[in-house]
Amino acid sequence: SDCYAYGLVASGRADIAVDAKLKPWDLAAFVPIVEEAGGRITDWRGERTIHGGNVLITNGLLHDDVLAALRGDPAGR
Repeated sequence: SDCYAYGLVASGRADIAVDAKLKPWDLAAFVPIVEEAGGRITDWRGERTIHGGNVLITNGLLHDDVLAALRGDPAGR
């Protein structure tokens, strides 16, 4: 089911997908797909990695705002 949400973001049918407790092989194939579609894929700290254990995938426009919300700072400070 993970890949379904990632595909929705890459295709423009969803704006964000947030997931936790991932292994690198759960994510590796989606990095180029999401990025070529104009999206961003990072861990919850904002680092572009497949080894973080968690992932935030967005359409690119909302990425910084969602990262701030994950940190508990919805104002983006």
